[in-house]
Amino acid sequence: MSITLAVSYFLSGFFMKTSDDAFDEKKNVSVACLLGVICGVFAGYATIVNADACVIFIAILIGNVFAFKVDGVHHIITLAVFAIICLIFGIPPVNFIALIVCIITALLDELAHERIILYTKNIYINLFFEYRCLMKVAVLFLGIFGLFDIRTFLYFILFEVSYEFAGYINKLNQ
Repeated sequence: MSITLAVSYFLSGFFMKTSDDAFDEKKNVSVACLLGVICGVFAGYATIVNADACVIFIAILIGNVFAFKVDGVHHIITLAVFAIICLIFGIPPVNFIALIVCIITALLDELAHERIILYTKNIYINLFFEYRCLMKVAVLFLGIFGLFDIRTFLYFILFEVSYEFAGYINKLNQ
């Protein structure tokens, strides 16, 4: 399961960013929706097979909803696919403390991502929030303190690396 879980994290991050860029940059709603479906399938799979992934993907979803970042039909379709998979197959029991920590850090990452530059010129703080590192730190600490499997941090880094890689690829294709 470790390899399929790692691949699911990687591909969900890749297709999340690719879907967003297709919608926001290329204005291609059809492609954005198709890529959103693929993202929803991989995130949904990870969520139903692993409690840590369940916490992470639900926290990302809730953080984005509360930050008003669900702003396109592609997001709604991705969310619907994800929710349907979770409803049909069920989700594993999760650690409530880990869920709350991840929701809060995901929300703070989303709120600070584009706004922090208005409040500070500190390059390190700006980079920290540009790359949404608060949740990464939280996931690392949850692993260190035994609330997550430590491999979850590595899987989450795969998600983030693939997300950034997709953004880089998409910029090259503009």
